[in-house]
Amino acid sequence: MSSTGKLTDRTVEVDLGGRLVTVPEGGLYDRFRMDTDLDAVARDPRVTSVDFFRRMPKSRVDSRIGPTLTPNFYYRISTTRLTMLAPTRAIRARLPHELDPLEIVPGLGIVSVMAFRYDVCDIDFYTEAAVGIAVKPARHGGLGLLDLVTGLKNDSLHSYVLSLPVNTEIAQVRGHDGYGFPKWVTELDVDIDTERTSARIANDQGGLDLALSAPTPKQTARPTGAHVSTLTSYTTIDGAWHSTTSQINMLASGTTRLPRGLDLQLGEGRVSDDLRSLKPIRTIQLDVTTEGQLALHMPVPTSIQDRS
Repeated sequence: MSSTGKLTDRTVEVDLGGRLVTVPEGGLYDRFRMDTDLDAVARDPRVTSVDFFRRMPKSRVDSRIGPTLTPNFYYRISTTRLTMLAPTRAIRARLPHELDPLEIVPGLGIVSVMAFRYDVCDIDFYTEAAVGIAVKPARHGGLGLLDLVTGLKNDSLHSYVLSLPVNTEIAQVRGHDGYGFPKWVTELDVDIDTERTSARIANDQGGLDLALSAPTPKQTARPTGAHVSTLTSYTTIDGAWHSTTSQINMLASGTTRLPRGLDLQLGEGRVSDDLRSLKPIRTIQLDVTTEGQLALHMPVPTSIQDRS
């Protein structure tokens, strides 16, 4: 840390379950190793409040990346999600047979493109993007109408992720080895403010994989804790199903249905290939959170009915 309190460009190596990764010298991970001092975070001018985290104690667990603390806290984030309709037949071709797609009508399911910017986080700044499929909750026997309504309202969504590129080593190793997500490192820019939302994902050659740009929906500000949504993602770790829960404290967010002015460009790369394979028909909703917070829990084993 420099005398001005800003991060230097230097990095240090840390061990994650036998994997060496670099993190910013003087950053939150270097200083606290996940056991972050909330009072120190509260002094960061980018962070509105840490009250959401004070009521959520961390616990120490053993994991595939070694002993760690959970949840992973994200103190200042911004996110965007494009919700699209896609044929159920195309979706099922990409889903493990144990999972059922969430359908809006018979034969039509929901897929999404998401981008995330984590400005202040236990594992330091990084960006992330995803192509995901909305699925029915595991062990769910109903019609899914309630799941559909709450999912589209951003209150409770269950998903299976096909792509999850990130731009830092520690995020890749933790996400891939610790959580079972399809993560790799690439150049990934995400910029979200009250006027415009944009993201660009590079492919292995530095060219365009996927890019999106749109006017940011009008934002509604909320007190901390007033609107907390959940995202449950299903992955397999060592052949066994696990669920990972994210709790999102939405401080300023907005939604546009049938968004105008959206520019979505597909290039050559894993993210675009995954989206093309789902054969999306049209974008029905754009959700943007210009300010939020996140608690990402470690995955836990879950029973999923074998539908074969």
